[in-house]
Amino acid sequence: MLVLLGFAMIAVFMVLIMTKKLTPVLALIIVPTVFGLFAGAGLGIGDMVMDSMKSMTSTAALLMFAIIYFGLMIDVGLFDPLVRFILRKLGNDPAKVVLGTALLAAAVSLDGDGSTTFILTTAAMLPIYLRLKMSPVVLTCVAGLANGTMNIVPWGGPTARAASALKIDVNEVFVPMIPSLIAGLAVVLVFAWVLGLQERNRLRATQPEMWGTPETAEAFDGGAPAGRGGSGGSGRGSAPVPATGGPAVGGSPEGSSVAVLERTEILVDDSDTAMADTALDPNRKTLRPKLQWFNLALTVAVMGMLIADLVPLPYVFMVGSAIALLVNFPHVKDQGAQLVAHAPSIVAVVSMVMAAAVLTGVLTGTGMVEAMSAWLVQIIPSNMGPFMAVITGVLSIPMTFFMSNDAFYFGVLPVLSETAAHYGISAAEMARASITGQPFHMQSPLVPAILLLVSLAKVDLGDHHKKVLWRSAVVALVMLGVGILTGAIGIH
Repeated sequence: MLVLLGFAMIAVFMVLIMTKKLTPVLALIIVPTVFGLFAGAGLGIGDMVMDSMKSMTSTAALLMFAIIYFGLMIDVGLFDPLVRFILRKLGNDPAKVVLGTALLAAAVSLDGDGSTTFILTTAAMLPIYLRLKMSPVVLTCVAGLANGTMNIVPWGGPTARAASALKIDVNEVFVPMIPSLIAGLAVVLVFAWVLGLQERNRLRATQPEMWGTPETAEAFDGGAPAGRGGSGGSGRGSAPVPATGGPAVGGSPEGSSVAVLERTEILVDDSDTAMADTALDPNRKTLRPKLQWFNLALTVAVMGMLIADLVPLPYVFMVGSAIALLVNFPHVKDQGAQLVAHAPSIVAVVSMVMAAAVLTGVLTGTGMVEAMSAWLVQIIPSNMGPFMAVITGVLSIPMTFFMSNDAFYFGVLPVLSETAAHYGISAAEMARASITGQPFHMQSPLVPAILLLVSLAKVDLGDHHKKVLWRSAVVALVMLGVGILTGAIGIH
């Protein structure tokens, strides 16, 4: 009964948020409560949730003050030069922008922290998506894929957990999986490029007044001539940037390639027009150009403290936010206005983190997680023993989605590994197989970092899941397949 209730609860939750019948916060609260009561939790369900919520408070504090800090840094203009630099390098081609998002997220993911990756990637790229009228869901999808793939680095968490649970050296797990990591990243980049091409085509179809019709777009030969933000006079290799949509320039007929080209030149050279009404609006009142170097030094210091891990991360962002507010906005009224300005993002992410405690509390407190894990182990036929490593890799995709990494690696993996040992499958092979599900795991609503990502990008979690889940499953299966082909994950 617990097994059926557990799987049914996860299924109902996913259906409700993906069909937008309920918001993620309401679904995280209502669905586990109903199923928990059916599971016989009774009045004890409150204690289950409170116990789970205690472990969430530090995460909620971290996300709250991280949103305040980086939202403030965006407002005061710290990232404006970075965004303009990225635009000069990538041009205004949606395909290149999405590919650049994947590369940036993968590079930042080397620090092993998903929250930091999503904060920096969103801060740098979201203004560009808004300026070009691209879908922020594409940003969250690509960033989530890149970070999930990179999450198997030894210091990222899952690999260390798998090695610790099976009492083996972490390098013995990770090094043979490097080809799988490279293959996974290659698939992510392919997905990013395809999504970028789809965005380019969507913009041409839905906003021809800005991007030109497919007919006029052919005049660009795949790109518009670049001004200060471009790469040269010929414009080859860059997609058309938005045109102003105004009357034809110089008497050319509206919609002609000449008019589109000239309007493009005007817009690229007129950065104020291009950036207006976005997070990069050069005329916004919150800009603090005289404090640019101070804000940069403060941000470097905060990032240094994150990496050094000398004090708890929530406290780092608390102090950083306080200093940034005090220096950039010395008047109390302005400080209050800044806090209010970022309140919607804070409420969105913190409420989801706290609501997720209901789901995890019910899963753990009622015994659903243990029952589901035991059932999965029992249903594996004995003649499938030689394929235990492959089965573990496949199981890691859904299981790490609806349970924490700790629950999977310390609760389920040792049982699977002990079974596999009877068929000559080493603990190292089992550990390697178990980490291939991480691209899918990182999209789970139980992962605070992904809640931060969708909140910063103002994307609905259901929309994110629609675009990212099947792609992340493909990446995970490719990593598993490459591991089998290279012998890192054996069939005995």
